[in-house]
Amino acid sequence: MPFTKILRLGLIHVAVAITLVPINGTLNRIMIGELGLTATLVAVLVSLPYLFSPLQVWIGGYSDRHPLWGYRRTPYIALGLLLCVGGAALAPTAAFTLHDNFGNGLLVALLAFGAWGMGFNFATVSYLSLATDLAGEEHRARTVGVMWFMLITSVIIAAISIGQALDPYSPAALFRAFYITCGVALILGFGGLAGLERRGAAARTGERRSFAEMLRMIAGNRQAWLFFVYLVVLLVALLGQDLLLEPFAAEVFAVPVRRTTEYTAIWGIALLIALLLTSPLTRRVGKPRGAAIGGLIAGVGLLLIALSGALHVKELFIPALVIFGFGSGISTAANLALMLDMTLVGQVGAFIGAWGMADALARLIGNLLSGAVRDSVKRLTHDDAAGYVTVFLLEALALGVSLLLLRRISVDRFRAGATAGDDLLAIAEQLGSSG
Repeated sequence: MPFTKILRLGLIHVAVAITLVPINGTLNRIMIGELGLTATLVAVLVSLPYLFSPLQVWIGGYSDRHPLWGYRRTPYIALGLLLCVGGAALAPTAAFTLHDNFGNGLLVALLAFGAWGMGFNFATVSYLSLATDLAGEEHRARTVGVMWFMLITSVIIAAISIGQALDPYSPAALFRAFYITCGVALILGFGGLAGLERRGAAARTGERRSFAEMLRMIAGNRQAWLFFVYLVVLLVALLGQDLLLEPFAAEVFAVPVRRTTEYTAIWGIALLIALLLTSPLTRRVGKPRGAAIGGLIAGVGLLLIALSGALHVKELFIPALVIFGFGSGISTAANLALMLDMTLVGQVGAFIGAWGMADALARLIGNLLSGAVRDSVKRLTHDDAAGYVTVFLLEALALGVSLLLLRRISVDRFRAGATAGDDLLAIAEQLGSSG
């Protein structure tokens, strides 16, 4: 596949992702630290989009067989990007309305985060399916590496830019930063998407399956089901801290808004370096072992972040964040490459949708648990640090569980199980028709 197409795929990936940067990197801290909203409420709102995650299986399978205007992925990506941008642009209005008038604010928040969530689900499964379609098996690892390199680079740039725009902090500066970010996302996304997919691509042939049948197909493959559970547990550990790192630094170490926003950049730089090293690492040790190494390093980082809060040692927090980011980078890249291997020809959209649903479900569980645990422990102990420390320790434990699950996963057994399942399905259909 031409490198220019990989770059354009990366621009779409970047466009969707940067709409979340000011929400998870800034607005969460403003809502908890400045506006005094509970972490549980913020977690519910931030997690609301992921309630729609089962749609990814349906969207992926539907787009496999139902091109629109001659395009199998492009319309779904475009719709998703528009919803992401619209929801993100409305998010700061929702936050301040919640503070001033809870009833009206809740309605605006449901609209804003709901729109972003629908857009995320439409766009993510569609552009990952398009990447799988265009790259082919031989170029998947390279495509994933470039897309994620571009993503993390853009997240770093966006975090630094937003941090500078918020110095000094004011509501007007916050709104301006959101609107500029959304405008940039639109330009990058549609610039990358235009003309990328060849018009007139044929719909996938084969049996059309309903949403329930696609779920049963995935659940019926033991390896696919194990991989789904593994992804959920792993991503709960890696992503559950997204909501709390900035408020943690603000409440425990009294770090100002600009500095907490820049922590996203520090984490991103460590993750970016890890992405550059993951490809040669996985070629040497294999994707599953590379994923395990990344998980171990990320677990150490989480334990050190918890230790910095328990001991109130601010100087330990940044090195711990760097270690966590480095481990997350290796784990993310290795597992993405492994995820693309865990798909079947003719059913790419359905399987990519399932893995996307695992990601969204993990974000939902991780955000809700982290917010609820933080508030509950803080209320019981009257200690700002205790709630955060408990969350980070639970996430480290979840990482350990995910590593045990990883040992039982095999791409070869996944494909063998899928073949056997298709054979049994064909036999059952023949028996049913003969009867």
